[in-house]
Amino acid sequence: MSVEYLETGDGRSLAHCRTSGAQPGVVFLGGFSSDMDGTKALYLEDWAKRRGRAFLRFDYSGHGRSSGSFEEGCISDWATDAFDVISSLAEGPQVLVGSSMGGWISLLVAPRLKGKVTGLVGIAAAPDFTEDFRLSSPIRDQWHVLERDGRLELESDYSDEPMVITKKLIDDGCHNLVLERPMHLPFPVRFLQGTDDTDVDQKIALKLLAHASGPDIRLVLVKGADHRFSSRECLELIEQSVESVLASSKVSC
Repeated sequence: MSVEYLETGDGRSLAHCRTSGAQPGVVFLGGFSSDMDGTKALYLEDWAKRRGRAFLRFDYSGHGRSSGSFEEGCISDWATDAFDVISSLAEGPQVLVGSSMGGWISLLVAPRLKGKVTGLVGIAAAPDFTEDFRLSSPIRDQWHVLERDGRLELESDYSDEPMVITKKLIDDGCHNLVLERPMHLPFPVRFLQGTDDTDVDQKIALKLLAHASGPDIRLVLVKGADHRFSSRECLELIEQSVESVLASSKVSC
């Protein structure tokens, strides 16, 4: 599918791919340092085409084919990217599907979209993960390096390249925490979490479930699933969860 670009008012060029179809549409929000060509995004795009459902995937600034430097970005920037893409390109009601950091971004932008969101699926959602970074032993033990250099390189489980954490990311995250303020989700919500996820502990999923209020919020724990949540069984569960949210959205409307 051809990639298009949304040119924003502040000079960002955000890469995206759109599939036309029925509403509510589905928007996929990727994770930290990932892109819109990941397994889950492409699986959902194929599902949307088979179902005749509108679908949108995109790259945050500094990610994938969008403009900008990854190291210069932060949660506020990427939430603004998501808001701009969804409000500008996704017509009608939408179901947000957020993976890892995308789960946090979804929770940040849903209230700003003022009723446009009719459902949410969080896959290994990582709300407030910058606080977890800040308190983790690798960063806590090397905080002086982060203070001095403004960046810290950590070993990554997903790439041969190191994962870069910036002080800007940590500081900005403090202004976007969602687990420390009321969270009402007035639409169907499905949270999916693997028990073998070493990046987002299942305690986070349980805390999110306990913290959020709403008429239809469910958490599914998958024994043995890791943070990627991309096995055939996990992908099928994501599909079923999106369809469940879509069906529940119609009933509630």
